[in-house]
Amino acid sequence: MTDVIAFQGLPGAYSDLACRAAYPGWTTLPCASFEAAMDAVRGGQAGLAMLPCENSLAGRVPDIHRLLPDSGLSVVGEHFERVEHCLLAPRGATLASLRRAHSHPVALGQVRNILRELSLVPVIEADTAGAAEIIAARGGVEDAAIASALAAEIYGLEILQRNVEDAAHNTTRFYVCAPAPAMPAPGTPDCVTSFVFRVRNIPAALYKALGGFATNGVNMSKLESYMLDGEFTATQFLADVDGHPEEPAVARALEELAFFSRELRVLGTYPAHPYRRAHQGGQQAGAGVPQLSL
Repeated sequence: MTDVIAFQGLPGAYSDLACRAAYPGWTTLPCASFEAAMDAVRGGQAGLAMLPCENSLAGRVPDIHRLLPDSGLSVVGEHFERVEHCLLAPRGATLASLRRAHSHPVALGQVRNILRELSLVPVIEADTAGAAEIIAARGGVEDAAIASALAAEIYGLEILQRNVEDAAHNTTRFYVCAPAPAMPAPGTPDCVTSFVFRVRNIPAALYKALGGFATNGVNMSKLESYMLDGEFTATQFLADVDGHPEEPAVARALEELAFFSRELRVLGTYPAHPYRRAHQGGQQAGAGVPQLSL
């Protein structure tokens, strides 16, 4: 189904919000896990998947780094979504009546100021949208949820206070994934290429492998390393670079990388999101959110 986009989490999760912002008018498909969201695309139930890969506060999403390279999906786009936490509660609740705040542990860690200000006891839930669903079902005036404004709308909760996050730059970056590549034409400006590689086990292999990007003037905006199969000596790298693989400078850099690598796989080339240009030289969305969806 080409006008359906899958995400991990319940309706009202921030991934759901990202889907609606990036693809207005599309039907969003909630999935229980990242694997299920990928399966929905592979199985034809969805045309795209919106997968969080990094967050400016919480770091990278380890499961995406592990699952995406072998998923058979291609990265065809990226999306940056500002995380705006809201304090949600059933009708009749007030800031003075609240005693507890329910949410995903990462979200609770991002709203410490409001928790301290209102003397709220944090209660960990599986995700932010799930917390909103629980609070809506429970009712009462003592329990609140930290979740999105979309979750308030979906579950019929009141927004007692908006933007309760401690950091104004809290932003999550997403990979948009499809069953097949959708590579822009060579010469298209402002492209990003994502790839994974494993260097050969020789001295200074990583230094030599990455040297081609420096000598060819190719900007590398992301480089993450992670172990494979629990082996300390089996390390895979995921990288993003500016440019198209058929541009001479990028092609030369990738050729040099391949020479010093045991494996090199391009995950996709896609247009850079406008967020990159707007925040160039400033606060960039950095690393990922844990597996359970915010």
